[in-house]
Amino acid sequence: MKIKLTFWKIVFLVIMALGLYSTFVRYYYGLGAISNMTDQFPWGLWIGFDCLCGVMLAAGGFCMIGAVYLFNVERLHSVVRPAVLTAFLGYLLFIVGLLFDLGRPWYIWHQLIYMNPHSVMFEVGMCVMAYTTVLFFEFLPNVLERFHLNAPIKWIKKIYPVLIVLGILLSTLHQSSLGSLYLIMPSKLHPFWYTPALPFLFFGSAIAVGLAMTIFESTQSAKAFGRHLELPVIVELGGALLVALWVNALLRFEDYFHRGMLGQIIKPSYEAYFLWLELTLAFVIPIAMLSFKKVRMSPQGLYLASIFTVLGFITNRLNIALTGFETYVGHHYLPKWTEFSVTLMIIAMGFALFGVAARYLPIFPEEEHAVQQSPRIEPGPVSVTAVLGHAGD
Repeated sequence: MKIKLTFWKIVFLVIMALGLYSTFVRYYYGLGAISNMTDQFPWGLWIGFDCLCGVMLAAGGFCMIGAVYLFNVERLHSVVRPAVLTAFLGYLLFIVGLLFDLGRPWYIWHQLIYMNPHSVMFEVGMCVMAYTTVLFFEFLPNVLERFHLNAPIKWIKKIYPVLIVLGILLSTLHQSSLGSLYLIMPSKLHPFWYTPALPFLFFGSAIAVGLAMTIFESTQSAKAFGRHLELPVIVELGGALLVALWVNALLRFEDYFHRGMLGQIIKPSYEAYFLWLELTLAFVIPIAMLSFKKVRMSPQGLYLASIFTVLGFITNRLNIALTGFETYVGHHYLPKWTEFSVTLMIIAMGFALFGVAARYLPIFPEEEHAVQQSPRIEPGPVSVTAVLGHAGD
């Protein structure tokens, strides 16, 4: 079979080649040869983007599952499987990014043996491992349906209520705990971003980005695979996104007001410029756009609003992980090109794996007949009684 090289395939191959070269340098020569991280600045691009942003960008999975199966919003059913796929890939690639950042990644299993229950990082690590396992079982029916293995699907359906509740609980814990990691650094993190409310802000931003990412991936997959865009679904998601953005914006305003920072954030400074960029992308532009019904009813408008939202909260996480520490450290951190190449490789792997899964597995409703599978076996809404019943089995 002849493979046709397109522009984007060539770009993908270049990114992968550079990323693999950087991977070799990282594991053969160590972190110092591939990154600009130092003892004073030990958390760089891979923590700021690959980890903090990666987990946030994968939040669409628990948002959609919670909406459909916990709150019974059946209108969003068609976006559950793509959201779960995105979340599963996001967490797998988050783990890959962590293997680059850890000084001795081959000891990553030590937290299972040498437990420190008083550590927030331990809680994050255990929750991420547990939630990735939950996502595996939530994604597994796609593979089983592809090969007409209905018996295991029925078994998974029986434990699905427990999986759903566990997934939402674990996501809530570690999405907020990522913010808790920075609570031990009051003298290091700039006051623009250090606040006791960080766990709440991290969780709130994950909800907003989960909704925005679902809009983004629905639009992109419709273009890439020639699918019909389900406008009523993304319109409803756009309305929910507007509410989530207002809640996040009000939380940020209340936090700055309570800490007496409103006068400081309007004074020009190095950190203020990045804060203005963050607030503009995350709140001002998407809220202004989504406040107009014409935009909320437009696929292009919703798509642009979701992009601004994602970029804004990515800027927020990078500000917390990088910009907020530069004043304390005394110098600016600029990643080496090899750090960028590893991050781009991980992102490219995510897009490629999503494309392969969407092409060969029943991820989207229209593709059920393309793979000649039997009808889907979907779980129903989750009730507390169902969960307690399964827990007692």
